Amino acid sequence: MIARWWRRRREARTLRTRAVPSALWQLTLQRYPFLAALDDAGRERLRALVSLFLADKEFTTVGGLELSDEIAVAIAAQACLPVLELGLAAYDGFVGIVVHADEVVAQREHLDEDGILHRYEEVLTGEAMEGGPVMLSWHDVAEAGVTAERGYNVVIHEFVHVLDMADGLPADGVPVLAGRTARAHWLQVLEAAYQRLCRELDAGREPFLDPYGAEAIEEFFPVAAEAFFVAPHALRDEQPALYELFREYFRQDPAARLAPQPGP
Repeated sequence: MIARWWRRRREARTLRTRAVPSALWQLTLQRYPFLAALDDAGRERLRALVSLFLADKEFTTVGGLELSDEIAVAIAAQACLPVLELGLAAYDGFVGIVVHADEVVAQREHLDEDGILHRYEEVLTGEAMEGGPVMLSWHDVAEAGVTAERGYNVVIHEFVHVLDMADGLPADGVPVLAGRTARAHWLQVLEAAYQRLCRELDAGREPFLDPYGAEAIEEFFPVAAEAFFVAPHALRDEQPALYELFREYFRQDPAARLAPQPGP
């Protein structure tokens, strides 16, 4: 009880003394139409969440990139969109956000079932690790207003991974849900949608969802969530049951607030 009271008091002070400046907030909304599409009340709630998020997280830049308010607010606004109706508590398990100027090459190792160690390189635009930090490419973050039409958003992707891992387990495609029935329903719908994507790719078709979602169910969840928030009409047309699942979980209906994208 005391902890909740203290947290509310601290949050009220943050909103009073460290709110995102109006000019910067308006600039952020202009750059990312999927944020500006929120109604007046939604934009104000998002701005408040962004202010609280920035007060709690620590940003580090790498490779000569200079951290600016513009960078921090752009990342925070997109990170807070998935939890607009859920609250920031799911992000309590980490603090650090590492921002690179562009994509990075990570050195990987994998020990196969025969005990053979394989070394390889992986190009990353973002990565969320259990307990943090979250790594992001600023180039991809900055371009999110343009790449939204193809359902791509690296910030949403990585922070949906954070939601997935909020239960203390490695990413498995399932966020914190209320009970076994909800989990069983989630897995049923998500698995069916995942298998549909895999079948379409195997058949040589080109679905709207990024083929990277077929890598594993734990990647399919954030890939589909990206589309849900930034290209919702395409996701709803291609995967209606999945769209409804996300609408209920995130307690948002992006297709109702975003104008449909014109066809090819």
